[in-house]
Amino acid sequence: MAKILVIDDERSIRNTLKEILEYEKYEVDIAADGMEGLDALTKAKYDIALLDIKMPEMDGIEVLEKMKKNHSDVPVIMISGHGNVDTAVQALKIGAYDFIEKPLDLNRLLVTVRNGLDKSELVEETKTLRRKISKAYDMVGESPAIAQIKTMIERVAPTDARVLITGANGTGKEVVARWLHDKSARLNGPFVEVNCAAIPSELIESELFGHEKGAFTSANKQRKGKFEQAHGGTIFLDEIGDMSLSAQAKVLRALQENKISRVGADKDINVDVRVIAATNKNLETEIKETRFREDLYHRLSVILIHVPSLNERIDDIPLLADHFITQICNEYGAPKVPIAKDALSELQKINWTGNVREFRNVIERLLILCNKEITKQDVVQFARPIGGNV
Repeated sequence: MAKILVIDDERSIRNTLKEILEYEKYEVDIAADGMEGLDALTKAKYDIALLDIKMPEMDGIEVLEKMKKNHSDVPVIMISGHGNVDTAVQALKIGAYDFIEKPLDLNRLLVTVRNGLDKSELVEETKTLRRKISKAYDMVGESPAIAQIKTMIERVAPTDARVLITGANGTGKEVVARWLHDKSARLNGPFVEVNCAAIPSELIESELFGHEKGAFTSANKQRKGKFEQAHGGTIFLDEIGDMSLSAQAKVLRALQENKISRVGADKDINVDVRVIAATNKNLETEIKETRFREDLYHRLSVILIHVPSLNERIDDIPLLADHFITQICNEYGAPKVPIAKDALSELQKINWTGNVREFRNVIERLLILCNKEITKQDVVQFARPIGGNV
């Protein structure tokens, strides 16, 4: 049941609104002035507030300003018999959801309340999704190598320095990239990921920089590229070692000038993006073989972070196992399954060629096939491909 706070100094208005809203099956609290309303907000969680403007001691605009500082997630509908256009504009600029004049139109009031509650629900859903995404990209481990990476991220993330992340497939390079973004001043900007290895060489330039209508046969309309989409945020160029030399040249220009041009366009577009790149290749070898531009390498590698393989940090396996068991059980809506100590020891003996990505898949398999607890026998029987060895 949605909970609503009504703040109005007129007793008749307070009681009428309470009666109407309770009839609509809402839970309603009332406050006789701004101070009482602000106090109520510290003691309970409200989904929406109705706030009068003309009140003694502290008017509604002042209350609204304080609410936006301390309770910014609560949509506020301003109500007033003394409203004018300037007051309404001021309230909306401060962050009010809507403005309704007295005498109140009941139908409009109820529609506005429902819409405001929808907004409140969306905000809460967004928060929940952010928490889920954040947990999905947790950097789990206490080994010296991981501790060093975490320290480096804390120092580098607040800057706009470009970062090149190296490491084998499945080690968690994307996790490092997301941590760098989430701990930066660009947190509220977009995080745009481009898998350079998955895009055909003839399409990579259009994917990165966009194209104009008619630029090539299938260009039926104008399209923004990933660099434009990442404006104000971070672009993550994953597997950049697989990028074509022609696309590398354009990326180099974007880094040098903070400008890009769409395929088929004559004018430049300014972009403000932080570039983080990753690769599983040895770029110095690629440079010697003339498959990667040396000048681009030096532009990208202001900060170098190497992510170790899982075999290089087997002491983290118990923590990773606990993390993935919790995560997967939550996804399945099932109670957390315990894992035996000797099962963990057995997991530490395995050669993890697929690194953390492979490890998570194995944990999920063990959870599906085990009986109430993951045992050593389960690991021996199910950790490798079922039906034979590869």
